[in-house]
Amino acid sequence: MSLTPPLDPQAIREMRQENPKIRDRDFAAQFDISEAQLVAAYLGEGVTQLDANIDEIFPRLAALGEVMALTRNASCVIEKVGTYNDFRPGKHASMVLTPEIDLRLFPRHFATAFAVERNSDAGIRRSVQFFDAAGDAVHKVHLRAASNLEAWATLVSDLALPEQEPHLSVTPRQPAEAPKADPQKAEHLRSAWAKMTDTHQFRQLTSKLKMNRLGAYRIAGEPLARQLEAGSVDTMLHALRDQGIEVMIFVGNPGCIQIHAGPVQNLRSMGPWQNILDPGFDLHLRLDHLTEVWAVNKPTQRGDAISVEAFDSQGQVILQVFGRRDGDRDHRPEWAEIVAALPSLSDTNTGQRTLPETEAAL
Repeated sequence: MSLTPPLDPQAIREMRQENPKIRDRDFAAQFDISEAQLVAAYLGEGVTQLDANIDEIFPRLAALGEVMALTRNASCVIEKVGTYNDFRPGKHASMVLTPEIDLRLFPRHFATAFAVERNSDAGIRRSVQFFDAAGDAVHKVHLRAASNLEAWATLVSDLALPEQEPHLSVTPRQPAEAPKADPQKAEHLRSAWAKMTDTHQFRQLTSKLKMNRLGAYRIAGEPLARQLEAGSVDTMLHALRDQGIEVMIFVGNPGCIQIHAGPVQNLRSMGPWQNILDPGFDLHLRLDHLTEVWAVNKPTQRGDAISVEAFDSQGQVILQVFGRRDGDRDHRPEWAEIVAALPSLSDTNTGQRTLPETEAAL
């Protein structure tokens, strides 16, 4: 099944002209179209549809030089300045591995790609934008003043699709997977979890037990998983800033995970948003979307990998924060101390959590 936009491209452009200050994502939601359909409506007017095969396009991004990489979900946006010099293809997962831009890419979610040129008060803004089959943004690459415009022109010329069709159809958005757990397997989960030697084994473990990440956290119990107050994320960010501890922050969506490795220096709150505004690194987090927050401990051969992980009301991960690996260590005592000091939800909620209907029925 495919969905065509309720507005034709001309109508979309007219409505956009009447609402110029709304961000693309918000405009698309307001007028019941996808963001990809909004972009496609401008094909031939500063927008060119490209071959979305990441094995073709990502190796060419290195030639652009310094750019800004952006990945988001509904609750968090991460932006990093750097280059795409080290792209590593893979059948099921690909990577970009540079000190600044660190990505995990899942090719099956890259359905469409566009080169976008837009006029602004600061001049022409150029970007490459990737979308999934539902028309939701997976990843964006924004050129900067130092970017190579000759490489940009070559990329657009070489990868432009022969047919530029502004009437873009999308597939229905897949519903979020609800938390899955089986309390009867809780002891098995805890036993196998305690024997892990690598964090990547966790997904294999939960899959084998027919659970998912949040479902497993809910039944594992301490010291493996401890539910925190939602405000703990903001408390954690301030502690990181004040103590100068380096961390790894993971933000993503089904098609792309982007990672910041380094300190948190400058925080600025604006309404429901908490913002990190550091040189070469910005993060924008909707604090009011944090529904469940967990402190998680995964044993590895390099020491305990301790994380703080936040989820939205649908049970989807918003962001994860780990202590930055140091040499051959996963465990960082100073990070562990920050996490240990974060208040448990049970400290202020009598220890009793009302189970959602999906969990109460387990």
